[in-house]
Amino acid sequence: MGTSDLNDIADIQHRLGKELARMRVLLVDRHASARNSMRIILSSLGITAVHNAGTSAEVLRQVKAYTFDIILSDYHLDDGRDGQQLLEELRHKNLISLSTVYMVVTAERAYQNVVSVAELAPDDYLIKPFTADQFHSRLIKTIYKKHFFEKVFGHLDNGAYAEALAACDSLIGKEDAYLYDILRFKGEILNVLGRHEEAKAVYQQVLDHAMVPWARMGLAIALRGMDELAEAEEMGASVIDDFPEYLAAYDFVASVREEMGKLAEAQQVLQKATVISPNNSVRQRMVGDVAVRNDDLDAAERAYGKVLERHQGSSLKVLDDYTNLTRVMLDKGHTEGAKKVTQDLRRDWRGNKQGELAALIMDSLCCEQEGEPAKAKQALEKALELRSSLGDSDQNEFSQKIAVDLAHACLASGDEKMAQEILSKVAAENHEDRSMIAQIQGVFSKTGHEEAGQSMLAQVGKEIVELNNRGVLAARSGDIETSVQMLIEAAERVPNMQFLVNATKAIFTLLDRKGWDEEMGDRGVRYLQMAQSKDPRNAKVISARELYHKVARKFGIEVVPIGGVRTAGEKSGG
Repeated sequence: MGTSDLNDIADIQHRLGKELARMRVLLVDRHASARNSMRIILSSLGITAVHNAGTSAEVLRQVKAYTFDIILSDYHLDDGRDGQQLLEELRHKNLISLSTVYMVVTAERAYQNVVSVAELAPDDYLIKPFTADQFHSRLIKTIYKKHFFEKVFGHLDNGAYAEALAACDSLIGKEDAYLYDILRFKGEILNVLGRHEEAKAVYQQVLDHAMVPWARMGLAIALRGMDELAEAEEMGASVIDDFPEYLAAYDFVASVREEMGKLAEAQQVLQKATVISPNNSVRQRMVGDVAVRNDDLDAAERAYGKVLERHQGSSLKVLDDYTNLTRVMLDKGHTEGAKKVTQDLRRDWRGNKQGELAALIMDSLCCEQEGEPAKAKQALEKALELRSSLGDSDQNEFSQKIAVDLAHACLASGDEKMAQEILSKVAAENHEDRSMIAQIQGVFSKTGHEEAGQSMLAQVGKEIVELNNRGVLAARSGDIETSVQMLIEAAERVPNMQFLVNATKAIFTLLDRKGWDEEMGDRGVRYLQMAQSKDPRNAKVISARELYHKVARKFGIEVVPIGGVRTAGEKSGG
């Protein structure tokens, strides 16, 4: 085990210091005075390209418009969230690259609360008060670390996990101080690639020397990947017991319990997490979804209500937040409350066709429940007319959950043909989504069509198996061209995760054998992008992406970044 030459490190840090003047910085703080003070410090270091954000919504707007080298966020934000949660949102949505320096400015107490249990830790915490010299020293060290991991981050941002893994291995032995960071990246990459036995060995290597929560969580994820669900659940639960602030463990345990069919226990652990961090909207939605499946409508209403309350009227609002709450209120018989939420939806989404369509669907369901079928049918007819006027891209982006609500309104008004058409499509495209299938089953049950629903879902499942088997069997027989055409046909008819991934792999296998074809390559990339939009960290998607990278490199074709993060050189705006 060695360390980098100290003179080399000093030279690199000196050069990085000179590069500060070319860096773009985003300051995030509720208080303009605090932002101004920080701007003065940055100016003393030669940094002049400084942007300001006083709210989380403004942060999102800025990162979509510009690429930032450095983000400095106060710990306490405007909407009850903290700088740690903001980082997690930006990373999970691929709005900033891993090479972006993210530092949190905090008081000592807040630092002690979060530093050891952060799922996605900031690059550094600046403890108030600090001087310009102290800030400069910490910043240069952080930038140096980013420089050390530059190749790893570049590959991860582009979704090239195999290359990122090789880059990690090349760094081992070069810098003692970063060994655990290297092993953490390596374990996470191995888990993502589905190489869980190797990931388990990496995390065990760490745990032999330090009982850190992230290594125990990584080990739990590896155990789950090895189908050792009981052991994974136990490991995750032990992390919660020993580190109750480590919120990622709650989400993990909930998902494992859901996979094991223990829905009540999954809901219970999620609700514990929301007590610790009540402002995390993603988790509150998860509580609502699981509670609906548990028929715990009171808990679902509370969870969905909190999400809507936080985002209503802001740039963070999502159509599903309104319809989720409306749907639960209708199930509870609270029609007036459902109508009020629909009014809010129509007001907040005025001028948006998808918003108006969602409002009309909810109008129809409310009228049906109030015993006014004529008004329900009138609203439904308007909804169907508006739906047909939407372009293909708008229809493709329309919420699948609200599409099921539209089918519900159709069934309630007697239009069984349209309902079957909508539900068959949604079921086929989401046949592995337990929550979506449960919603479809619920619609059939509520409208007295339970047997028809079971028959439709069985038929959809049969068709999916047959469509897939035709292509797979052709591939096994060695007829790769026929296999590709069949799997393309399946992906075009039913763009679900399974067909998109299978078609992608078949296309790039064919190109690997026969040579590069630009049109076919573009089709494979499009299917890969569609699959990734559904679940970017799905092991099957990542496997398909690795095959694409391998074949593209073989023929000297420039790889299209699938991750969606701009590289550091792509500066937007002025």
